[in-house]
Amino acid sequence: MEDQEIMELFRRRDQRAIAETAERVGAYCFSIARGILGDEEDARECVNDAYLAAWNAIPPHRPERLAPFVGKLTRRIAVNRLEERLAAKRGAGENALALEELGDCLPGGEGAESGVELAELSAAINCFLHGLPEIQRDVFICRYWYLDPIETICLQFGFSPSKVKSMLFRTRRRLQKYLKKEELL
Repeated sequence: MEDQEIMELFRRRDQRAIAETAERVGAYCFSIARGILGDEEDARECVNDAYLAAWNAIPPHRPERLAPFVGKLTRRIAVNRLEERLAAKRGAGENALALEELGDCLPGGEGAESGVELAELSAAINCFLHGLPEIQRDVFICRYWYLDPIETICLQFGFSPSKVKSMLFRTRRRLQKYLKKEELL
């Protein structure tokens, strides 16, 4: 089927437009997505997302040629997916590690589900933090509020990694004792 015939299927909202687009430009779009992402499964998903984007764009958009139009959609979707993946790699490991460190200090599961209990916990943590020396509080907040990596905290405060880790460990233990005393843990 020719480009104009496929475009007419899109305009008439005929679902065969997707199948015909896949037949006509699927391999081309897949090669674009795979080249950007380096992963066949992600590439297939991007191509399918591009078909949906074309379905939503035609009409009102009236491209003259199908391949460049759907190829551009595919490229945009693949680049966005790559940026999301890289952002997740930059932050996800460090964020997960920081939250795991706090896991022993904070109540979890059903005990912390109600809004009242969360408000009490939040107030208790704020009270605890205000009782800390300023440097310890700042290091704790950098790590567990801003989720800064240990190396960043070392540079910011001029401490060695072992000093920062030790300070965080001791502060977590103090928080745990404080929350137990307040009967929140």
